[in-house]
Amino acid sequence: MELLTNRLKYQASIDRPKLKLPNNAKIAIWPTVNVEEWSIVRDMPRNALPPPMGNQLLPNVPNWSWHEYGMRVGFWRHLKAFKDRGIKATLAINGRVCEAYPRVAEEALKADWEFMGHGFEQRPQHSLDDEDKAIADTVKAIHSFTGKNPIGWESPGLTETENTLDLLKKNGIKYVCNWPMDDLPAEIKTKHGPLITLPYPLETNDIVIHIIQQQPANIFFQQCRDTFDRLYKESEDNAKIMSISMHPYLTGVPHRIGYVEQVLDYISSHEGVVFMTGEEIYNWYKNIS
Repeated sequence: MELLTNRLKYQASIDRPKLKLPNNAKIAIWPTVNVEEWSIVRDMPRNALPPPMGNQLLPNVPNWSWHEYGMRVGFWRHLKAFKDRGIKATLAINGRVCEAYPRVAEEALKADWEFMGHGFEQRPQHSLDDEDKAIADTVKAIHSFTGKNPIGWESPGLTETENTLDLLKKNGIKYVCNWPMDDLPAEIKTKHGPLITLPYPLETNDIVIHIIQQQPANIFFQQCRDTFDRLYKESEDNAKIMSISMHPYLTGVPHRIGYVEQVLDYISSHEGVVFMTGEEIYNWYKNIS
């Protein structure tokens, strides 16, 4: 079995070619909003409320409902925050969401958000009986809803098997964001030709901040602000990309959405900033590389 890391060429950041962003911008901001379908009869992808006595019980009503709040309420707060500021986001979407939550998908489409494949259901790639079919079904579902194939992919939980990259490329995917390893795009090999990896965040990701690290609401703003300040300073030497990952059941809740708005306003107050979708970043990089 080929080691996944053999697909990558190592590049030190100080050796990267100098890149120029559109409109002479210094830094590109890539916001993603993740919308997912969780099955009430499977183990939850993550829990807000620990299972009683440590035993997972199904159906898991409270944690499924926690996610459902994001689709019923939280998403609409995210949507308004971006629309009010004239910013387009990338929608990382389970293929099943197009059928299960068409109202969400419809409004994202009206807002001209990019649709990025995020698995068919919210399940790790390793748990799928037929990974190729699940990827193909996701592409088909998004195409049927939007009239356009997605070119980007984020696996649920950023999971990959040894076959995932090859299957993604086979199914028409052009960029992937499972590899949070750089501040700029990079190329990764597959059996069907190269994919581009785009910078995707762990540190400016609300799952990491609020679920794993269990940080208070204001830390989302602080961590995003501090990340932006450093990348903005470093962008004097070369272009930088800053991605921000959000989930409606996390930063779409009442006590956190204000910090999302503060992040967007703070970043927008700086010169030389351009907000881009994943597809726009991919097309920019392919045209100059």
